[in-house]
Amino acid sequence: MYNGIGLQTTRGSGTNGHVQTNKFSVRPKTGKVEPKAFEGDQGTGGVKRANKDILEHDRKRQIQLKLVELEDKLIEQGYTDDEISQKLDEARKSLEEESQNTNFFGSEKTTTRVSDTQNHQIAARKERQMETLRAALGVNKVDGM
Repeated sequence: MYNGIGLQTTRGSGTNGHVQTNKFSVRPKTGKVEPKAFEGDQGTGGVKRANKDILEHDRKRQIQLKLVELEDKLIEQGYTDDEISQKLDEARKSLEEESQNTNFFGSEKTTTRVSDTQNHQIAARKERQMETLRAALGVNKVDGM
């Protein structure tokens, strides 16, 4: 027996009486950690900004997708190649004008359901929401945000 731990006698116990510590027992830490004060930009909310280049690329991609669908319809309807290219040019101009007339991030009506993986569209929508909230409350935009 060692420090009151273990068996009085090892006879009949099936062990040799050697006492070992449990190396995998995790004890709670006694010292408390003091939280540090925020420095500079820390703790300001971490609002992600939308990358305008990625949003612009996505806008162009959506236009191109609509044009490809239109081209498939025109081919099925039996238009000639010259007529198809002419109609596609007209459609491209109208889609470009439509997307330029809306705000940079796209309007709520034309934006389809955004998945959770499209972070820049989500950030752009959040920026629009914050702008409307600031306007409603009459708060000026802070430089740090």
